[in-house]
Amino acid sequence: MTTDLITLAKRYVPVLDWGRRYNRDAFQNDMIAAVIVTIMLIPQSLAYALLAGLPPEAGLYASILPIILYAIFGTSRALAVGPVAVVSLMTAAAVGQVAEQGTAGYAIAALTLAVLSGGILLAMGLLKLGFLANFLSHPVIAGFITASGILIAASQFKHILGIDAHGHTLPEVLYTLNENMNDANPITIAIGVGATLFLFWVRKGLKPLLIARGVKPKLADVAQKAGPVGAVVVTTLAVFAFGLADRGVAIVGQVPQSLPPLTMPSFSPELISALFVPALLISVIGFVESISVAETLAAKKRQRIDPDQELIGLGAANIGAGFTGGYPVTGGFARSVVNFDAGAETPAAGAFTAVGLAIAALALTPLVFFLPKATLAATIIVAVLSLVDFSILKTSWGYSKADFTAVAATILLTLGLGVETGVSAGVVLSILLHLYKTSKPHVAEVGLVPGTQHFRNIRRHVVDTDPAVITIRIDESLYFPNARFLEDYVLDRVAADKDVRHVVLMCSAVNVIDYSALEALEVLNHRLKDMGITLHMSEVKGPVMDRLEKSHFLQELTGRVFLSQFDAWVALTADRTPKAAE
Repeated sequence: MTTDLITLAKRYVPVLDWGRRYNRDAFQNDMIAAVIVTIMLIPQSLAYALLAGLPPEAGLYASILPIILYAIFGTSRALAVGPVAVVSLMTAAAVGQVAEQGTAGYAIAALTLAVLSGGILLAMGLLKLGFLANFLSHPVIAGFITASGILIAASQFKHILGIDAHGHTLPEVLYTLNENMNDANPITIAIGVGATLFLFWVRKGLKPLLIARGVKPKLADVAQKAGPVGAVVVTTLAVFAFGLADRGVAIVGQVPQSLPPLTMPSFSPELISALFVPALLISVIGFVESISVAETLAAKKRQRIDPDQELIGLGAANIGAGFTGGYPVTGGFARSVVNFDAGAETPAAGAFTAVGLAIAALALTPLVFFLPKATLAATIIVAVLSLVDFSILKTSWGYSKADFTAVAATILLTLGLGVETGVSAGVVLSILLHLYKTSKPHVAEVGLVPGTQHFRNIRRHVVDTDPAVITIRIDESLYFPNARFLEDYVLDRVAADKDVRHVVLMCSAVNVIDYSALEALEVLNHRLKDMGITLHMSEVKGPVMDRLEKSHFLQELTGRVFLSQFDAWVALTADRTPKAAE
């Protein structure tokens, strides 16, 4: 009993497993990674809170307890949890529908959204629903993230220009930007454009320059990651030294100098009802983004990620954010890659990062009083433009027109109607795309490769066939969307060929036959019987056979179920001198 409890505890609290093997080397590597990620996260957290429509300190608060909780319950060794651009945008869109930005109600709604999202993720993890993420196709997700990147960048131009603008769709944002363009502040523009250009240069040019000057590659890499901090320091000093805040440059202002406070979300049924669907969408998108990053990084070190436990870890992180002044969080791609490259060995690196951010919240917040919002906007723009990838349109067009249609529709709907509509459309399109592709499964008439026991497509290979025997290989599981397709295919094939006496369904690729498909097979069996044709099956997998044996289908089947297709060929071929297919 004790052993079972320990195993169960390790299953749901992974820190009890890796924590027992923690050593000095891991501690040193985790500390180095934590310092680098902390430097990166300070301006990022402030910027993403701005994107979510919340006070800048909310970004710091959302990066402290959530990281610690994920370190306890998560399974990824390198995933860095906290505010991310797409979830911040979705938060602004969701909360903006129920409360006005800048009000106490807005902040409470953000807390509620985080707790709702955490509860959904936690429930999905306990119910082992991690597989649901597979229903979101990668092209559709790529399209949504690309459109979100464009929306986010466009929404930040108001801070670059120093004007008022709003809207949750690209047309709305562009229209309000154009309407207020005459109010643009030249000094703010200079700061915003200068910071943006500097950050773009830092990403590509700083590291090679430093290496060329003799700086060690690892130190040059740290300097590159600290680029946003440099932009923050320089622009903050400029605003302070020249009194630019009095000349219309918007600044962050007073940021509370404290650890995350204990906060309470709202349990109002009306608010929960209004935020439930957005919370569900944020949970799904956040989980998909997080698990893709976690699995990519884990594969590089031959580690394994448990999707269901990841749901629990992310759920705990979001609930923690909701009770400590934050908003919804997930695993971020950029900071996770930085964490990995910096040598993070265990989730403890995240906990050390949280400590660094807590110190920043206690000691450094007065230093960002004169930080221009244009610099934070530049940080966001440079970060999110790396998400924009229009090559997915070209790639999907060349590979699959159906995938291209889904990607293009997701991009256009997200830009034109907002992120909630876009992500909802993405979910629906992913499911429809799956149903469309499986509704017309690939089937092939096959024949015997001469001198072997292998069967191949008669349209692609020179094979032996028999006019009295048709073998149809089904390359997809049979279920309600495609059951009628197979029935029609077989009947159309035999209708024009009077020599056919046997039809064999080769089921080597069939993993499931659902009840709708079973009924279609029963109909096919009876119709072929009326035509004087016997229906057989071959290479039926064990689990499928188990299901068929629970029905009356096998008793009514006019033919036999063969262990292999070659056995069917030997038994049914009337002409022992087969002729080559044309």
